[in-house]
Amino acid sequence: MSLRLGDIAPNFKAKSTEGEIDFHEWLGDSWGVLYSHPADFTPVCTTELGRTAALKEEFAKRNVKVIAVSVDPLGSHNEWVKDIEETQHVTLNFPLIADDDRNVAELYDMIHPNQTEKFTVRTVFVIGPDKKIKLTMTYPPSTGRNFHEILRVIDSLQLTAYHSVATPVDWEWGEDVVILPAITDEDADKKFPKGYEKLKPYLRITPQPNL
Repeated sequence: MSLRLGDIAPNFKAKSTEGEIDFHEWLGDSWGVLYSHPADFTPVCTTELGRTAALKEEFAKRNVKVIAVSVDPLGSHNEWVKDIEETQHVTLNFPLIADDDRNVAELYDMIHPNQTEKFTVRTVFVIGPDKKIKLTMTYPPSTGRNFHEILRVIDSLQLTAYHSVATPVDWEWGEDVVILPAITDEDADKKFPKGYEKLKPYLRITPQPNL
């Protein structure tokens, strides 16, 4: 059965390029991004891992830890890391899980039914400090992931987790948000001292509340 939003992200223990990992213990009180690669020495994934390393500070300031997984063994990972660092001009600064027994891939339903057993679906999981899955995104092998979008979604998830708002279409950090319909106007007057514009009873626009 595939994982759904709100499910507890399965825990696992695995070898990685940064040593043994107990996933929940490693995650601690942080948010997490777990994303999969079909195999080592693949061109699109090489660029993605390099981009992740380059964005370390962006993830850190959001209290997010990133970890990647591929079903190739640790020795292969260590050789691939050299290529990533050479071609992407970065130092790999996050763990790459060696999932050669496919334990993680199976726990997270990453084995694609229409491909070989080694071919994992290229999925991104965003996981909250409560260890629950907050978002999933799945990409085809030919399309590189958009890390600006991943960061944007994390900003939205973190904002909406702690304030009674949702983020509208194409929202970016610092832009106006919408008040949840469940909040009455009376409560909205108290919760949102910056005020709000009421376009419809269900559509109330307010400045981002944590700025």
